[in-house]
Amino acid sequence: MQLFDVAIVGGGPAGSSCAAFCAMAGLQSLVLDREKFPREKVCGDCLNPSCWPVLERLKLAEQVRDLPHSKLCSVEFISINGRGVTVDLPSGADGEISVKRSLFDDLLLRGARELSVNVHEQTTVTGLSRNDHWNIETASGDFFQARILIGADGRNSTVAHLCNLLPRPARERVALQAHIPLPRDFGNRIVLQFLPEGYSGQASVNETQLNLCLVGTPPTISKLRRWAEHQFQLPADQGWRTITPLTRSPVPSAHENLFFVGDAARVVEPFTGEGIYYALQSGELAANAIAKILRGDDRNSVLREFGRAYAQMYRGRLWINRLARAAVLRPQLGSLFVHAARIRPEIMKFLTGKIVERL
Repeated sequence: MQLFDVAIVGGGPAGSSCAAFCAMAGLQSLVLDREKFPREKVCGDCLNPSCWPVLERLKLAEQVRDLPHSKLCSVEFISINGRGVTVDLPSGADGEISVKRSLFDDLLLRGARELSVNVHEQTTVTGLSRNDHWNIETASGDFFQARILIGADGRNSTVAHLCNLLPRPARERVALQAHIPLPRDFGNRIVLQFLPEGYSGQASVNETQLNLCLVGTPPTISKLRRWAEHQFQLPADQGWRTITPLTRSPVPSAHENLFFVGDAARVVEPFTGEGIYYALQSGELAANAIAKILRGDDRNSVLREFGRAYAQMYRGRLWINRLARAAVLRPQLGSLFVHAARIRPEIMKFLTGKIVERL
């Protein structure tokens, strides 16, 4: 049985980027994912400008730009009473775009495979044990071994669960998402709309489709769905993808021979649209640390350096995450914020600028 340097559970942006950077460092890397790609994922589908430097280092930026997408020009915040404020987004080649996750994630995973990463799709991890290395059991009966294990398998991480590290979720909200026909004259924009029962996020993802997200509590999500059916003239049998929880406590990102990246480590508020950046960047940081450990650098020093870099990635930005979560949990509060921004537009411009600035 081959002993891999690194085994990564999860082939989304965090797992694929980590695998690719590990392969670039000369490591024998394995990716296991329970899905068959391409596959859709509940997400706002937005890539903020901070993603481009990581994609450039992966040599995938131009391929991402070649995917069907929308170049987003503005974001409109709408209060419960229908009044709104619009903020322009940065223009240029490195601006904000929206692209379907089925296309984006498949491109990243294919990029990793082209770097000789060993990829196993439709492979569900069912057991983990550790002696001198990690032993990985799967539902199909296949076994794998690796020196270092990466959990890149999302907010309900199987790796964290099997290692007894997964925090109790806060099941306060649920999200629904669908791609629907693009309304006429919608344009290349994002709409974040507060409603009495929660909020709706909308963004064009190409010339014909709109990403429609609804976020509410279990008692209100059915009302949000009926609102969407009426607002966008959707059939009653419209298919929706769903995900929960939208919040949980973070998992420490580094343990001995075990790392967590992306949503498996920290779940950020989807309202901000920063999740893909954190996934890509945390994957790269973990790969850099693993390469140093396996080439013989002092493990404790490497882990301290990784911890500092990981914390720096979020520093100065989590307050926006907390503010966004408060607004989403209390749509009336979010609406008051929109009204204040109509009087003082610089407030929303500042907050939007913090999120979409290129880091």
